[in-house]
Amino acid sequence: MLNQLKITLLAAALAASTCVAASAQDAPKPTAEMQAVLDKLQALNVKPFATLTVPEARTQASAADAARAVQWDKRISSNPEAQVTTKDIAIPSKAGALAARVYIPGGEGPFPVVVYYHGGGWVVADINVYDGAPRALALGAHAIVVSVEYRHAPEHKFPAAHEDAWTAYKWVVENIHELNGNADKVAVAGESAGGNLAANVALMAKEMKTKQPVRQVLVYPVAGNDMDTDSYKENADAKPLGKADMEWFVKNTFTSMDKTSDKRLNLVGRDDLAGVAPATVITAQFDPLRSEGQAYAEKLKAAGVEVDAKTFDGVTHEFFGMAKVVPQAKQAMDMAIADLTSTFDKAK
Repeated sequence: MLNQLKITLLAAALAASTCVAASAQDAPKPTAEMQAVLDKLQALNVKPFATLTVPEARTQASAADAARAVQWDKRISSNPEAQVTTKDIAIPSKAGALAARVYIPGGEGPFPVVVYYHGGGWVVADINVYDGAPRALALGAHAIVVSVEYRHAPEHKFPAAHEDAWTAYKWVVENIHELNGNADKVAVAGESAGGNLAANVALMAKEMKTKQPVRQVLVYPVAGNDMDTDSYKENADAKPLGKADMEWFVKNTFTSMDKTSDKRLNLVGRDDLAGVAPATVITAQFDPLRSEGQAYAEKLKAAGVEVDAKTFDGVTHEFFGMAKVVPQAKQAMDMAIADLTSTFDKAK
């Protein structure tokens, strides 16, 4: 009887361990191409933001560095994107000049325009780190892309970056003709924190009753202040962005957690979305920001805004600029380019 009980307990334990192993095996994973970038990121000794000081975080390798390293390892050419001409300019603002990089396609203008805002949680990265996306957008949409720098936290707390984003947009609308751009065909785009800036520029333009962008391309935008969403739970320890990393960015950007209820951050809590520019919203499966990006897309739709939204499976935060090495990034870029091109063609 005792032996039989032992056998029964052993069998139950074995079945339970087999079930756990099978569950782990069946759990969704990044694609092989995405995993190659994550492996390279680890090889570059990149540490979670939450474990670093701000200076350390700003000087370590980025996800873009990892993608470029994979591209180099695979001997993938940088053309034709590398042939896009660039010109560095300074945009005047009350806080001092804002650096910007202008990506200029080949051919004759005047060209449509995309004002692009980079990611980095308003704390790290710059226009040099985020080169892949604006370069590809310029080539694919046959548009001038103005990649804008803005003041970073913690030296410049919220809403400094938002003020700079608006200043840059206004300057582009008023002056882009001097760079052979068409001020009647200006879109905004951004990734992560930059996606939030782009969304806010579109909303500000509507609110100020000034010239609105013809489209907004929001790539895994920061769109809420709830860190208990499904995607935050599922991707709490995700790389290259987890929940603790987002908490670190918030801590460095805002003077207090109370400030995160501001409508410029908590976009999903807004009720004034009707009439804002048509939107392309791109989200990633393995990303804490996925749920809020999806929720914002639904809120825009409910307000009567034209929205093209898609979540790309098998990829993580930061995938968008990796079209050379991650197929889903190429698909997402093609989606953004198609939406921009169609919108530019329709704009008067």
